[in-house]
Amino acid sequence: MTEKYAVVVIGGGAAGLSAALVLGRARHRTLVIDAGEPRNAPAAHMQGYLSRDGMPPAEFLAAGREEIARYGVELVRDRVVRVDKGEDFTVVSAGGRSVRARRLVVATGLKDELPAVPGLAERFGRDVLHCPFCHGWEVRDQPFGVLATSPASVHQALMVSQWSKDVRFFLHTVAEEELSDEDLRRLAAAGVDVVPGEVAELVTEDDRLTGIRLADGTTHPRSVLFTAPRAVPRTGLLERLGAELHETPFGAYPVVDATGLTTVPGVWAAGNAIGFSEQVVHAASGGYRAASAIVGDLLMTDLDTAARRQGPA
Repeated sequence: MTEKYAVVVIGGGAAGLSAALVLGRARHRTLVIDAGEPRNAPAAHMQGYLSRDGMPPAEFLAAGREEIARYGVELVRDRVVRVDKGEDFTVVSAGGRSVRARRLVVATGLKDELPAVPGLAERFGRDVLHCPFCHGWEVRDQPFGVLATSPASVHQALMVSQWSKDVRFFLHTVAEEELSDEDLRRLAAAGVDVVPGEVAELVTEDDRLTGIRLADGTTHPRSVLFTAPRAVPRTGLLERLGAELHETPFGAYPVVDATGLTTVPGVWAAGNAIGFSEQVVHAASGGYRAASAIVGDLLMTDLDTAARRQGPA
């Protein structure tokens, strides 16, 4: 017989584990299916999470897995390949397991696609960074570079100037004419130097970034490079369930209410599954909100069913 759970959580990052913790404490039989691909895996530490500032992401997740186990939550390392909706949801994994669930939490996150510059991907999460709130303090006052991926990268160059007054904005494949007059005025006001020309490669020495070399051969000494990856939302399961998506500058994400409920009844989403800018602390909060809403939803559903069986009062 197919095993039945109250809730299956798809994804075991901060959002999924937070949801599972709340559900386990509410005495709901819960299964977490985790493919083991956290977005912040390249980072040595995570910052900005009160009481967990500086904690390695792997250590954070390990602690979360220990906590949910105390409440009987099951966790398996596998990948969900199909979800079918009937009276309940049927969840099928790559390992061949098939289970039923009354409710779903989709916390599958997103994938970052980095610019195709030689040497960049190997240093991502070390001295190639994307979020100043995550890493700005640790690299403060060093010579920054910002690699443009679109004219919108101006915003990133302006933001990082909060952490260093030595910032060079490498236009790379963006033409200077694509920047507005307002962009140029703000960059000048922030003291950001605009460097035209395509970036050919990153220069390293003793396993650290030392410079940015342009296609014309000139090299700019830099010890930190910020860039904006292309976000690829992992929304395949939600799309196949018929969830409505909305377009953003960072990809298409599910339409959700304040609790994370999608347009598919019984399906909640949390973490980077609902947006590009969800940090670990946001993801954990979103998982908590989704789970608490599910607890109430299941309770009221069961009470209404029981009341109908009893008949008129």
